[in-house]
Amino acid sequence: MRMRGFTLCIIIALFANDAHAQRTHVLVVSGLSGEPAFKRTFDLAAATIREAAHTKWGVADSSLIVLTEDSVVSAVSNGKSTRVNVAAAFVALSKRVQPGDVLLVVLIGHGSGDGAGSKVNLPGPDPTASDFATWLSGFSRQTVVFVNAASGSGDFLPVLAAPSRIVVTATKSAVERNESLFAQYFAKGLVSDEADADKDGRVSVLEAYRYAKAAVTRAYESTNRLQTEHAQLSDSLLAATVAFGGVQASSDPRIAALVAERQALEMSVAALRARKASMDTSAYDHELERLLLAIAEKTQAIRAAGVKK
Repeated sequence: MRMRGFTLCIIIALFANDAHAQRTHVLVVSGLSGEPAFKRTFDLAAATIREAAHTKWGVADSSLIVLTEDSVVSAVSNGKSTRVNVAAAFVALSKRVQPGDVLLVVLIGHGSGDGAGSKVNLPGPDPTASDFATWLSGFSRQTVVFVNAASGSGDFLPVLAAPSRIVVTATKSAVERNESLFAQYFAKGLVSDEADADKDGRVSVLEAYRYAKAAVTRAYESTNRLQTEHAQLSDSLLAATVAFGGVQASSDPRIAALVAERQALEMSVAALRARKASMDTSAYDHELERLLLAIAEKTQAIRAAGVKK
């Protein structure tokens, strides 16, 4: 067991000293609120993600952009969430990201429209799903996590779905346009120990999604209301492999070994994505699938080893 653990440490060190360590970059866009209650909810969700990125995820200031409906730049806002500023934020981040990095984009607010013309309501002209597809087209060598937590967001998923991209929407269609609760619970899930189902000290996109989806259902049931929003996720397998936060060492040597093995596999995924441009497409897809399945198996093994909520 000691020798195995030593070997794993060597593997992890080799990956960590590869071209660069995988980094996380974050863009949060909070749209028009319309009334004070919505503004408080939107601001809290945006601030929660910003604080986590800054203090827990190790995101550099230059890789953390939060845009809100407020015109004044402040400690919690880098500027107004206009279409022009959102486009500029993607350009700025494109100069920061490297192959294998993770880009998290979170939209918070109200949405409208349908299909490729679906919109998120921002100050001034509203950007469409097609606009975001264009802005994200330059991030094909990164893992993109795109979360549209606005109401009426469902049609964003088929427009933005792509390889190495996780798309989460607060609703299953553009028709679900009532007030959405998903944003506040997803933001909380990203930083909550409750969402960390396997207790490895990190929260995966899948864990945050499941936490938020369950919390939304409970909120409607507690007030005897018909649920008018149903979140959806494009790729649960990939979502299980992208996590935020530190790594918590387990006192159980079996679990510690499994977590270390999963870390090594995750680093292999990052290294593979960095080599994507130089690889045959079929070979890349086959190796990525193999690694993702291996990560899923490790996650299941960690849970089976006795990790409790």
